[in-house]
Parts: sequence; structure tokens; C-alpha cells
Amino acid sequence: MKNKKAFPENFLWGGATAANQVEGAYDVGGKGLTVADVIHFVPKDERVEGESVEPSREEMEAIAKGTSEYTNFPKRRGIDQYHRYKEDIALFAEMGFKVYRTSIAWARIFPNGDELEPNEEGLAYYDRLFDECKKYGIEPLITLSHCEVPLNLVLKYNGWADRRTIHFFLRYATACFTRYKNKVKYWLNFNEINMVAEEPFIDGIITKGLPNPKQISFQAFHHQAVAGALTTKRLHEIIPDAKMGLMLARVLAYPETCNPSDIRVAQEVNEFNYFFADVQVFGKYPAFIKRYFAENDIHIEKQTGDDEIIAAHTVDFVSFSYYDSTVVTSDPARRLPLGHFRFGIKNPYTAESDWGWDIDPVGLRIALNDFWNRYHLPLFVVENGFGAVDKVESDGTIHDDYRIDYFRKHIEQLREAIKDGVNVIGYTAWGPIDIISGGTSEMSKRYGFIYVDQDDYGNGTLARLRKDSFWWYKGVIESNGEKL
Repeated sequence: MKNKKAFPENFLWGGATAANQVEGAYDVGGKGLTVADVIHFVPKDERVEGESVEPSREEMEAIAKGTSEYTNFPKRRGIDQYHRYKEDIALFAEMGFKVYRTSIAWARIFPNGDELEPNEEGLAYYDRLFDECKKYGIEPLITLSHCEVPLNLVLKYNGWADRRTIHFFLRYATACFTRYKNKVKYWLNFNEINMVAEEPFIDGIITKGLPNPKQISFQAFHHQAVAGALTTKRLHEIIPDAKMGLMLARVLAYPETCNPSDIRVAQEVNEFNYFFADVQVFGKYPAFIKRYFAENDIHIEKQTGDDEIIAAHTVDFVSFSYYDSTVVTSDPARRLPLGHFRFGIKNPYTAESDWGWDIDPVGLRIALNDFWNRYHLPLFVVENGFGAVDKVESDGTIHDDYRIDYFRKHIEQLREAIKDGVNVIGYTAWGPIDIISGGTSEMSKRYGFIYVDQDDYGNGTLARLRKDSFWWYKGVIESNGEKL
């Protein structure tokens, strides 16, 4: 009889959100504006697929002054978790969460990003949030930067494109480590750090209308790599037993055919994806990126000592998001730019979500094995989820068998990876409660086990309702992954 008890007894089951997608209260408690607060909602029938969310500098300045024509900024309202966190944490505890991953909104702690002293009201809010988690035995897993760079840093310095942001970030991180040293032991530096090359604006950089945007993005990444290393050093000084992880968006690339040229393209895309993690794990830039830099006129400006800092302070574990895979081709007419995720060739062997994302559970097992074989560091799946349209029945129930099916198949493959010998320390389902979509700012793209009564325009009671998947995930956690 096969042994199904693959998950270790201390496995960290839970869910993940981001402050900018749940908190709301964008102008409460001294909080400043962030990049997320200036992204306005565009209805699905008006949206251009693949279009950047980046506003122009003029638009951002008008939004900051309150003179913009736009009025619907969904991430400003979130799901009002700022005021409802006790209710939400209690629901997470009812499901049996061992860990809750969320972020600290940088602009709650330093509203403009470049102040010398932190905002006490912001610090106190996260004290209350973490205390509520601890009351139920839920371990906080905290991301320091999750698409929440203070808008002032972007308008004044162009954010991470300017080296001074390293020092602003380190000051912010130090304030967090000092304040929460007895409350948080698992930290992540940057959410999906490779997105600096995909959607630079949400990482706090203006590239629109500027020459050589790739140069700007990769220079910004270098500053983040230095900041991440210095932050890891500071964490270990302030909280010696704490752990710092990196976080990567992993979209596995398959070759369209067994043509060696297709296989080489897939290898190139996967290596490009790994690059952003390689620097933080191995403490140096990998050799393969040099050709890409040369061919794209990218010249990283470093200060003396940068390479030594990156080498000396590498991360303790590797975390990643996994939603789907993609298929790539060597055909020049159909080939997409390197690193261009989620818009590849259709895979005939996978289904699709309502938003066109491939559903590929086996890809999660492949990704886990690849990560483990490459890095030999503990792994944490910190985002995995399924966006769909949910219907509330007349009796208040929400029957989301499609979501249960998605999670069941992915957790089965997670279990297989652990049986393969991969060291996985936890799994946090993305959006355990309905949130504002990160990419489209929709509410109708629902991920949660918990339904939130709010539409794309902010209408609704914000009441929380348990979906069928709520009870299913509760059973998964209670059985430590045996009951799927």
C-alpha cells in the first residue's frame, strides 16, 4: 500500500494576500499613496490584452493632486481588511491556517518613503494584525515590498531606478524588523522580483516614454539585489533566528515541439526566469545573462562593494508563485519577447481558466523538482490559485467545484514532489478571501474560499460568505494533506 503521508507534521498550510489588494483605507492612519493606489479600473470589454497598467507621469501627478478624470481606484478600497482584519483572521483560523502570508504597506510605515522616522499609526496597525494572527496560532509570513512602493519615491526619484531607494528600503525594513522581532520570523524581500522586467511600474519604476526601458528595469533590479542582500544582513542581525526568502513568479516554459531549436528557446526562457533568483541564491550574476545584456545594450552600473554585498548575504529559502505554464516556439513570426509570460502558444494538453491561463498541475511538480535540484534550499509555494466567476445562490451558498478541482490537482502534485524528495516547508493558496485582482483590478475575478460581497465598482455590503471550497480546504488542513 502506498504511503500517502507525504506532508511533514509541521507543514505550514495557509493563504496569501497583499496589503494593496485587501486593506483599503488608503488615506487612513497617515498612509501615503503607493503605485497601487493610482491604477484605475478598466472594464474587461474595454481592456487591451497585454496592455501595461502604467499611467504616465502626468496622470500620476494629476491623480496625486486629486485633479484626475479617473475616479475608480479599486485598490484604494480593497476589501476593507484594515477595519475587518479580526473577522478575516477568525475565518482563516476556522479553516485551520498555520500561516498567513501578507505584506506590509511600505507607505503606512513611511508615507513618502524618504522620511527619517516611521509613522507610529502604521506600525501600530500591523502590531494589531500580527497579534490577532498569534492569538490563533497563525504564523505571519510577511512580504516587505508587494507592489506598494510609495508614490513619492516614484515621482521624486523614479523609485528603484535610483540608487538612493536602497537606503530608503533598508530604513523601512529595519523599522519593521525592530518593531516585529518578537512577532514575525518568516520574511520575503520583494514579491515576484522578476516582474521588474515584465511590469516595471508595479515595482515602482517609470519606463513609459523613456529610452531603453530594459536598461532602466535591470538597473532597478540590481539596486533591489543590493537592497535585498543588505536587508537579509540586517534581519539576521536584529532577529538571528528569522529567515529571509526570495519570491519569484514561476511560469514554466515548454517547447512547442521536440525540434532542438524549440527546446533551446524554452531553455532560454526558463533560464531568464531563474536569473532573478540565481543572483539571490548564488550571490552572483550567472554567466548566461551577459549575452542578453550585451545584445540589449544593458550596462549595469555598480558601486565598489556591490558584488561582495550580494555574495555575502544570500537568502535562506526560496518561495515562488505558480499559476500556470506556457508553450514557446522558435518560429520568428510567432516567437514572443524573452520573459513574456502567459501569452505563449496554446497548449493542447491543458485546460484554461476564464481568464485564459493554462491549468497545469503537473507543472507545479516539475517546477518544484527543478527548483530543488538547482538551489537545494527549502521551498515555499506562496501563491497558487484560480480566478473564476462565482455565483451566490438564493440561499447564500457558493458552489465552486471548479476551484476545489484546481486545488485538489495541484496539491496532489505538491504531495508527489515531496515524495520525490523535494523539501517544501509550506503552501499558501493565493487569495483565500476574494480580493482586488492584482493584474486587472477586478473584483469579479474571484480567487477566495471566502466570498466578499463587492463588485468591480465598489458596490456591496462587504459581507463574508463561506464557499464550498472553504470547507474542503479546512478538511485538507485538518488531515495534513491526506484528505483531498
